Amino acid sequence: MNRKIALITGASRGLGKSAALHLATQGIDIIGTYNSQAEDAQALVAEIENLGGRTVMLQLDVGQSERFADFSTQVGEMLRQNFDRQRFDFLINNAGIGVHANFIDTTVAQFDLLMSIHLKGPFFLTQSLLPLMADGGRIVNISSGLTRFSLPGYGAYAAMKGAMEVLTRYQAKELGARNIAVNTLAPGAIETDFGGGTVRDNNDVNSFIAGNTALGRVGKPDDIGAAIALLLAPGGQWINGQRIEASGGMFL
Repeated sequence: MNRKIALITGASRGLGKSAALHLATQGIDIIGTYNSQAEDAQALVAEIENLGGRTVMLQLDVGQSERFADFSTQVGEMLRQNFDRQRFDFLINNAGIGVHANFIDTTVAQFDLLMSIHLKGPFFLTQSLLPLMADGGRIVNISSGLTRFSLPGYGAYAAMKGAMEVLTRYQAKELGARNIAVNTLAPGAIETDFGGGTVRDNNDVNSFIAGNTALGRVGKPDDIGAAIALLLAPGGQWINGQRIEASGGMFL
């Protein structure tokens, strides 16, 4: 029986890396992307190989949608050469950046950058990769707790993520004919280098978030990697078109 294959954008570090490792422990092979962290990408390959899994890491800037056709061709070649497959099973749209700017100060350049990476990118990358997805597959779009609660400085970022949550429901409706389920996973604040590592490195910010989270701490990358793996496990096949927040109960 063929092992399942997951394609994860932004897999070289942070939430994407954690998802790759959790899925690998479930016997799922990985096609991951990285933007500039080639050494981190190769380190992940070695780590998953030590777990007995197979991984291919491909360079991709999700903000450059003009590259998606060539990237999809590359993915098809990797499927044949490395996995003896024509289709992959799971797509996790994870890659992203953080921009902190109050609404009144947000520039057109910042807005366009967030749009290209967090909305246009996953919209057209998913569209481009659909011919390579197996019927009965699943898509997870990574959103943010910031679409439910509001913290100053993240208006543009949250707006893009909110749009992805709406898109998720439309994808679920339209791809149901192929038995492809699509869901949103919305992390709360997580200790990573995202957005300059503020949540991880600023003690005041970390303490503020922990004090406003029901479970009394800030999230770790493994909290999200495990949640993604849970959604893609066999028991999650009937979950479709949903926004699922993994925040430890932040701002309840």
